[in-house]
Amino acid sequence: MKEIIIAQRNFFNTHATKNLHFRRKQLKILQQALQKNESLLHEAIYNDFKKSEFDNYTTELSLLYKDIKEARSNIFKWTHTKPVSTGILNFPASSYIIPEPLGVSLVIGAWNYPYQLSFAPVIAAIAAGNTIILKPSELPSNTAAAMAKIVKENFDPAYFTVVEGGVEETQELLKQKFDKIFFTGSTRVGKIVYKAAAENLTPVTLELGGKSPAIVTESCNLKVSVRRLVWGKFLNAGQTCIAPDYVLVHKSIEQKFLERAKEEIISQHFAFENDNYLQIINNDNFERLTKMLNPEKIYYGGQTHKETRYIQPTIMQNVTMDDAVMQEEIFGPILPVITYKTIEEAIAKVNSLPKPLSCCLFTKSSSIKKKVLKEISFGGGAINETVMHISNSNLPFGGVGQSGIGNYHGEAGFKAFTHYKSVMDKPTWLDPSIRYYPHTPFRLKLMRWFLKF
Repeated sequence: MKEIIIAQRNFFNTHATKNLHFRRKQLKILQQALQKNESLLHEAIYNDFKKSEFDNYTTELSLLYKDIKEARSNIFKWTHTKPVSTGILNFPASSYIIPEPLGVSLVIGAWNYPYQLSFAPVIAAIAAGNTIILKPSELPSNTAAAMAKIVKENFDPAYFTVVEGGVEETQELLKQKFDKIFFTGSTRVGKIVYKAAAENLTPVTLELGGKSPAIVTESCNLKVSVRRLVWGKFLNAGQTCIAPDYVLVHKSIEQKFLERAKEEIISQHFAFENDNYLQIINNDNFERLTKMLNPEKIYYGGQTHKETRYIQPTIMQNVTMDDAVMQEEIFGPILPVITYKTIEEAIAKVNSLPKPLSCCLFTKSSSIKKKVLKEISFGGGAINETVMHISNSNLPFGGVGQSGIGNYHGEAGFKAFTHYKSVMDKPTWLDPSIRYYPHTPFRLKLMRWFLKF
């Protein structure tokens, strides 16, 4: 680990990565490498948890291609030195801000969208001019191996390399000194990463999770709302950090919501053989999820198959905030339905839990929309939609509180791996004596006047 970091620091100190044409070239190399190896990437992720070529392209690779295109198009604008005002106190001087790369960066990816959540931060780090060590999740072992193979064949390890392995390798990496750490994963592990980074005062971006709510009001377009909610919830078999973790439904439309949600799940034919459904990532998560299934509260679904790590899309009703399914982030194909009578009650339920990564509201009421946006703190979200806000790179993506620190995507990703160096540039042909000793009453009077501006 130390040798890899020393090599990368030496390479960074050559200042090669500060060249904008170098950065654009590396982004192009990554794009071409991904495109050339799409078959390998499709096969690997299917072998890990039966993710189809369609889902792999639409939810992973297409977003990476979009990120690369945007970074290459905007890199000159993002890196431009920005002049700022100086003020009369420092006349005659100019002031400006210079974006510069942080240095050697560590990106720790997540397993649920292994390509997107590994390479998207890497794209931002490349655009910002850093060197990168990528540690993909070991849980989808085939995708980790595929990423390592692609990077090894296309990049100098002194610039960009992949470290495979599990907890032991991650712990060893975290003992090293980096200039930036970017982690995507659980809040529990995020705390470990944050603590390790603090030892070296390393800046950190933490993309975590939490219990993200969806609120369905009586004024919503129920047909469209349910269709979008069911799609967003059971995409990736519910293994999506911004998917609705639970849904708050107005009491007056509870039965209509349940019936329509059941109909929508049935009509979507979620199944491995239909290439629109995934396995649970491993046995540990399968066992964790099955313990949340209370047979007395299952409205629809609940079937499981351990050998194939299959959990049927499931709706639970009559759920309370005290139920086991509400004690931790679900991260699986289980949708608890909780009713409320007033929007104030729904907001209070959401605010009784830590601030979520995402929040979705389904309503036609502008007053309810304003109230929810004002009174609920969350990382990002959508009105009358689920999940899709992540596809807009103009919206910085990240959490708040226990759901994360910092954000990325688009220019926000560039900023996450950048230090903004502030400079005042002053000539020597004028050097007023007012600030120097002796400190007279007259000079104090002049200073009082200057400091007003």
